[in-house]
Amino acid sequence: MRDIVRGQVFLPGDDGFDRAAAPWAIGVRQPVVAVAEVADAADVVALVRYARQAGLTVTAQPSGHGASGDVDGTILVRTARLDEITVDPAGRVVRAGAGARWGQVLAATGKHGLTGPAGSSPVVSVAGFVAGGGVSWFGRAYGWAADSVRAFEIVDAGGEQVRVTADSDADLFWALRGGGGDYGIITAVELDLYEVPGLYGGRVVWPAERTGEVFEAFRAITADAPRELSLWLNRMAPPPPAPATVGIDVTFLGGAAEAEDLLAPLAAIGGSLSDSRGPMDVADLGAIAAEPVDPSPMLARTELLTGLPADVLADADLAPLLNLQIRHLGGALAEARPDGGPGGALGEPYLLYLLGLRLPHLAEAVQAKQAALVAQLGEAVSGRKPYTFLAPGESAAQAFPAEVRARLERIKRERDPGGVIRANFPITS
Repeated sequence: MRDIVRGQVFLPGDDGFDRAAAPWAIGVRQPVVAVAEVADAADVVALVRYARQAGLTVTAQPSGHGASGDVDGTILVRTARLDEITVDPAGRVVRAGAGARWGQVLAATGKHGLTGPAGSSPVVSVAGFVAGGGVSWFGRAYGWAADSVRAFEIVDAGGEQVRVTADSDADLFWALRGGGGDYGIITAVELDLYEVPGLYGGRVVWPAERTGEVFEAFRAITADAPRELSLWLNRMAPPPPAPATVGIDVTFLGGAAEAEDLLAPLAAIGGSLSDSRGPMDVADLGAIAAEPVDPSPMLARTELLTGLPADVLADADLAPLLNLQIRHLGGALAEARPDGGPGGALGEPYLLYLLGLRLPHLAEAVQAKQAALVAQLGEAVSGRKPYTFLAPGESAAQAFPAEVRARLERIKRERDPGGVIRANFPITS
């Protein structure tokens, strides 16, 4: 491998191998046979051809945000150095290399008054985000982030560089837009950009004693919110002696006056501890949720909800969890699109995200608490999981209905019969 790639190759026992193999999620083990930090797409071609001839498998990760640990015996391809970004303001499109992160892309597009369908973290790669579908801040307005992709540049299982569009290969293009990374190694993506008439956003936080009021305001606002408005509720429970709090994260594609009118129920709740809401630049979008930007031992579980049972979501004891987050979905996410990807219509109106720490003395208790809360929610939990939120131990089968999964499996068999490419959550087990 060192003879065929220009990037750096690490083998077990090498200095730096453990660092190179470690994903962003600390505590998830990746028992790979090698790590290749590729320098360019030509390196990816060489590695895929090598793996095919040697009967090996390759899995790609820019950083490992979505790592499952299910990579035993594979070659791990790190694409972080493929981070070029090209913005076409007139055509309202951006080309982002596989290693480009959302914070970098928004800094480039924001200069032109444009945004892409970014998520909450500025350090997640664009390619990884759209490969899993991607639930964006602007998903209510524009649908899955993957629905904004115009083209993929990939290295296929045969080791060929291919540009994939709806016209060039409809089946493969469909699968790449949210079906995971099982069909080729993405080296770049081209995405639609959207004009920003104004952007209002931020976070307001209250003491935990206000949880009931905040919950009811959240319910009232989301009942008829316009598509341009996205609200996420957070019950934050840091370890003592830090106090528990409740907060609302918000973005609105429009002016401040209209946003504040829509958010009037929040203004009626007194005693806020902090409030960062106001007009903002696209480049600052990643700061709203204040998520860690360095590798962290996060242990999350996500569920889709058909409703908001207040007796559990607002009142339950959270320890040892750090956060219970509820994201409002709906809008364009709930609509079936004939040109959409495998994610289809996301009919559930809310997404629940339960977060704790993947530490040896806490992980078992965190998972038990997550399971207990989900059990308490009963039929409010739909059972479906967006691919982009799958966690170690879960399966791609949980993300798609049977007919969608069957189509994805067929495409996998046709395009990669030898199983050269492996996603974090492979479509076939």
